[in-house]
Amino acid sequence: METKREEEGSGAELVDASEIEYVSYGGEHHLPLIMQLVDQELSEPYSIFTYRYFVYLWPHLSFLAFHEGKCVGTVVCKMGEHRNTFRGYIAMLVVIKPYRGRGIATELVTRSIRVMMESGCEEVTLEAEVTNKGALALYGRLGFIRAKRLFRYYLNGVDAFRLKLLFPRPELHPSLSMMAYTDETYRHEDHIPSEESSELHRGL
Repeated sequence: METKREEEGSGAELVDASEIEYVSYGGEHHLPLIMQLVDQELSEPYSIFTYRYFVYLWPHLSFLAFHEGKCVGTVVCKMGEHRNTFRGYIAMLVVIKPYRGRGIATELVTRSIRVMMESGCEEVTLEAEVTNKGALALYGRLGFIRAKRLFRYYLNGVDAFRLKLLFPRPELHPSLSMMAYTDETYRHEDHIPSEESSELHRGL
């Protein structure tokens, strides 16, 4: 998974967090919104089959953020068995520049994590660039730990950290139950790990 570096969004200060509406994936009419949002932010575009793989199999793990009818952020995830562990995976997390810094990314990813936890996941994983301090800080605040360094993980040659959140460890992520979000926004792109050749991921 690839994590895009956070950039300050001009005009973000004009948006009040209370004006953002969050909805779960509601069907085919939401798919073009997710695709447009992710494609304009990611360095490498996904095929429509990749999007459908996630949203058709795990629609309850995808959420969108709207401001005055405009889609400004999204998170796409999955979950399933992996090496005798039932785990969740954060594949894509995007918030457009003008809306970063308003806690939208934290809200989106927390909603997905809650569903994963309630569904019996034992852990949640993702990958982020080692140079993306913003994303690493965001996930660190939610209780993720750096489980492994993946050398030259991305096509641009940058290393990645595999981040992991274990359940149940409420002392590590109190914000998940309090819904107190004050952070920035990040996006995920995912590569296909060698041990999971059937999975199509990318990350922030």
